[in-house]
Amino acid sequence: MNRLFHVPLSPFCRKVRLSLAEKKIEVELVEEKYWEADPDFMRRNPAGKVPVLKLDGKMMSESTAICEYLEEANPSPTLMPRGIQERYEMRRIVAWFDDKFHHEVTSKLLYERVNKKMMGQGYPDSKNIKMGAKAIKYHLDYMGWILDQRRWLAGDMMTLADFAAAAHLSCLDYISDVDWNRNATVKDWYAKIKSRPAFRSILADQVSGFPPPAHYADLDF
Repeated sequence: MNRLFHVPLSPFCRKVRLSLAEKKIEVELVEEKYWEADPDFMRRNPAGKVPVLKLDGKMMSESTAICEYLEEANPSPTLMPRGIQERYEMRRIVAWFDDKFHHEVTSKLLYERVNKKMMGQGYPDSKNIKMGAKAIKYHLDYMGWILDQRRWLAGDMMTLADFAAAAHLSCLDYISDVDWNRNATVKDWYAKIKSRPAFRSILADQVSGFPPPAHYADLDF
């Protein structure tokens, strides 16, 4: 059986889930408390990180590598542009969110508000939360600037770049940390991607002790 070992509020896991769902590849979702370093899980991925995808007997890790593998193995519907320049731009934006945005925003807000409690690591650091709340404004403005020039983040078609961004923002939206009124263009972009069938299971996520806001699963906000 194909399985995805994941954490519901992990943007890296969500990026893979979106790719799988868009390509209509069915997997069983297995929630994994990776921080407990269970020996069975460590055998699946010695790096001790999620997501880990078991697909057709193969065990795969690292979200971007998984998504690109899925694209090559299942090229329709495509999530990567054909042109070399467009593929570069897609990869640049995926890296922007999984590196810069994650470091400056996701780790400062989601990890402080949710992950610390789940892992039993104490109370949120208010300094980090303030830093994340300030940084997300810059990133939303940057997204708005990009989307004023393009239909999607990497060009004229929806790509893994959009899934990477939506994965991070959906996690933060779950804890009400995205000001959707800051930029109408970004809000419209998220409404488009949020309405896709691939997003349904993500909008159905429920994390014990952390109920989502009323607008989270509302396709019209």
